[in-house]
Amino acid sequence: MERLVHFELFGQEFSFYTGSSEEEVELILAMVRRELGAEEAGKHSSLPSSKMLVLGCLKIAARFVQLEKEFNAFQARQDKSIDKLINKVSSGIEGVAEK
Repeated sequence: MERLVHFELFGQEFSFYTGSSEEEVELILAMVRRELGAEEAGKHSSLPSSKMLVLGCLKIAARFVQLEKEFNAFQARQDKSIDKLINKVSSGIEGVAEK
């Protein structure tokens, strides 16, 4: 069931509907505040809040792209390991069948 969530960031109020649990929402908001530096920079920045939010989105997007690259590399390594394991098992089964 979706519910309305309210929060403040850089002195602006935001609301959205979500089906996420309270715990997930808190983790998401904590990550956004951490990535944007909202705790320490919120009231002291000379940049408008809209620019801060755009820069924060770019920072989060860059982090996502890096994590996606790392995940793809991990997945490729796992695929190679699985292929090697399958080849070893197949070779072992063929050797037993020949005896």
